[in-house]
Amino acid sequence: MSRDQQQTSGWIYLAVSINGLGYTLNAYRPTRTNRLLFFWSFFASWITIELAPFHLVWQVAATGLFAAKGALRTRPGRVGLAVTIASWAGLALSIRQSMAARQEIRAALRELQHDEPEYRPQAVEVRRNITFARAGGSELRLDVYSPVDPPAPGVRRPALVQVHGGGWVIGFKDRQGQLLMRHLAARGWVCFNVDYRLSPRATFPDHLVDVKRAVAWIREHADEYGIDPGFVAITGGSAGGHLTALTALTANDPKYQPGFESADTSVQAAVPFYGVYDFTNRNQVWPEDTLPRFLEPIVMKAHLADAPEAFAAASPIDQVRPDAPPFFVIHGELDVLAPIEDARDFVTRLRAVSKSPVYYLEMRGAQHAFETFASIRANATVDAAARFLAAIWSAHQLENAHTPTADEVRDVVEDELGATVVEAID
Repeated sequence: MSRDQQQTSGWIYLAVSINGLGYTLNAYRPTRTNRLLFFWSFFASWITIELAPFHLVWQVAATGLFAAKGALRTRPGRVGLAVTIASWAGLALSIRQSMAARQEIRAALRELQHDEPEYRPQAVEVRRNITFARAGGSELRLDVYSPVDPPAPGVRRPALVQVHGGGWVIGFKDRQGQLLMRHLAARGWVCFNVDYRLSPRATFPDHLVDVKRAVAWIREHADEYGIDPGFVAITGGSAGGHLTALTALTANDPKYQPGFESADTSVQAAVPFYGVYDFTNRNQVWPEDTLPRFLEPIVMKAHLADAPEAFAAASPIDQVRPDAPPFFVIHGELDVLAPIEDARDFVTRLRAVSKSPVYYLEMRGAQHAFETFASIRANATVDAAARFLAAIWSAHQLENAHTPTADEVRDVVEDELGATVVEAID
């Protein structure tokens, strides 16, 4: 290869290296304030963090390719190598953070004192697009994930409602929550992945009303699906995390149950992932245009200054209550779409009043939507959420019809999760 060709390869390699380092640096400091770069910064950070091993592989492969072309024999190529090594170091640290999260949870699970019965994962079947309600001229549908084999005679299974995210304006039930639902269904749970009306056609609280319709429908069809109508848990991410928290905190509130006011819409456990907990930006952590350009005109169809009570009603932070069910709040430290400060504030306020346990897991080095697809961190977090839900289900079954106290629930959850995790997140 000629000297000119090597020089060209060196410059190209330097450009590729700078691009790779840019993605790595952005993974650690995604922007919250730059309007032009905000969404690129989020997606680039998310993909880089959760797929850090793949980024490391392609950067190593690219270095090998350019080395074969003689790029490293040139000054630009050697500068590019130094830049790439810095990127490798950052990616390695990100991988280490993911591994640390997994190891922390696994270490805690190895310390379990609760005797979990032996089981063999069951085959899972999925029944799609079952209509559970009609609202606003639309059919609302859900998918059911359940074990292929029916339960033993007289045995009832726990139920889980999964609520998708998408900023209340986009999203589909068949795109989210797959890891957790399949994990639980293989262990005997029946999981319902639900749709709801979306903005701008829908106006809050339409979204919440539809989720409650789903909870009521599930209880009405408990016999059909072999579930215990006394135990329905709920989970969801992002906007789904917001609706998860509100559903849990507004049980049986008639103003959110038009036409089905007498239905039981309570839930026995809530696991919001990277949820939105405040619609007022009281902590001043949102991008500056979120309220005037998005929440007010599209989701709420009202101005905060004119209808502060409506925005408070939409904020889980303002709906905390003593009789809230057990919560396991899970959030990424680097989240730019649902800032971590609001999650911490919500947990603090809920713990101050709730008679049930409130657990909090803050994932170091994690972005928004970190468990959307399988990754080191996602698999570990799904396992932790599943173990929490199993603990609440175990508490529910104590002495059959006996209703467990908050202390009994806490004891069983601590047995399930292990003292290490409880101390770390409590």
